[in-house]
Amino acid sequence: MDFDFFKEINVAVTVSDKEGNVVYQNNSSVDVNGDVRGNNMMGCHNERSQQIIRHMLANAATNVYTISKKGKKKLIYQTPWYEDGEVKGLVELSIILPEEMPHYDRG
Repeated sequence: MDFDFFKEINVAVTVSDKEGNVVYQNNSSVDVNGDVRGNNMMGCHNERSQQIIRHMLANAATNVYTISKKGKKKLIYQTPWYEDGEVKGLVELSIILPEEMPHYDRG
């Protein structure tokens, strides 16, 4: 099936290759970041963020944090994507969090 499941969801999805080139954005990502497909994401990040990106790529690490931007709280989830067990780049999900959000302990 050749279908883009992420194109219209309300989560910004951005995917880069190992060199930091943006290879995919869904509609929400384009709305937030502009169309940066084909551009290198390192130019959009400060040195601290570039170090984190390099660390994630070199160590197959995940980076998760929250931010406030334009009055909205967001969860940022950055993690490697793989092909045949090899890190091929990074996926970033930017999810708007509601003001009040239930938490369930399913332990």
